[in-house]
Amino acid sequence: MAISDLSIERIARTAGVGKATIYRRWEGKESLLVDVVRSMEPVDPPLPGTSVRDDLVALVEMLRRRGLAKRSSALLHNVFAQMQSYPQLWEMYQRLAVTPRRERMDAVLRRGVETGEIRGDVDFELLGDMFVGPMLVRTVLRPESTPGPGSAERIVDTVLRGVRPPG
Repeated sequence: MAISDLSIERIARTAGVGKATIYRRWEGKESLLVDVVRSMEPVDPPLPGTSVRDDLVALVEMLRRRGLAKRSSALLHNVFAQMQSYPQLWEMYQRLAVTPRRERMDAVLRRGVETGEIRGDVDFELLGDMFVGPMLVRTVLRPESTPGPGSAERIVDTVLRGVRPPG
């Protein structure tokens, strides 16, 4: 079913509830669909907090699991692909799901700069992309390349080697 075919009326009828029940929880079908997608994705675990490296590994590993979940769930893959065709829905997903994850990554990277584990002269936005990019490529753009356990560690260690202060 296409997103354009959905309506609050149809969703309420299928769920056996009134429209008011749906509107009490969601402002419209877009926010409901974002919640559906978010509920199907793996939950972000707490960060270990033992080191910047360990926190980065946890974040990149979560990205690996999320990417593999999108691959293995036909429904999630379909809805996610359709969401990209609806600017309002895509913007809402970015705001509610992607931005908080990016902010979490930024906080870890800032801590790494503050503790001297990461050079302060590195383009901060690019740095976040350097950790996330390889896993996104391997889980989303290259379906023939399934990143296995240990992939997050290899990505984080490789990037960290390049951004550590000399010494």
